[in-house]
Amino acid sequence: MKRLISKTAMMAVAISFSCSIQALELNAVAPEFSLPKLGSTQSSSLSQYRGKVVYIDFWASWCAPCRTSFPLLEKFYQAKQKEGFALVAINMDEEIAAAQRFLELYPASFDILRDAEAQWADTYAVETMPTSFIIDKKGVIRHIHNGFAKDDMADIEKIVNQLLAEK
Repeated sequence: MKRLISKTAMMAVAISFSCSIQALELNAVAPEFSLPKLGSTQSSSLSQYRGKVVYIDFWASWCAPCRTSFPLLEKFYQAKQKEGFALVAINMDEEIAAAQRFLELYPASFDILRDAEAQWADTYAVETMPTSFIIDKKGVIRHIHNGFAKDDMADIEKIVNQLLAEK
């Protein structure tokens, strides 16, 4: 009996995992969102970045890899924003103060939006922190990346540069 329950539980986990993976796929149009900017009532939507290569980064203040990614992403954003690159970081913290403390340590000049209720994280099937999506100029998801290590930046730069070069 114990073995049957284990197999049933494992099948349920596998089914739910495969469903969430299929919720958002490469080469699909990125779901439109509208979220408030951190600490503001002003909102931003994905459509306002149309025509640019967009790096969407779901992050949280408690995410250790985010401490590595933010300075590297900021440096890359500063180098590429004039070429049509946009970076949108979507914060998942329930408490805004936690995100603000993080940004005091890891400042960012790119757009920081807030999804405290995880509505858009669910839509984008975010399962790990950070999770990022690279969207091409037409609004199509061209790359999905889970987690972050310093060495990942070279691949991210390569993909973004290729998309920036596309007509």
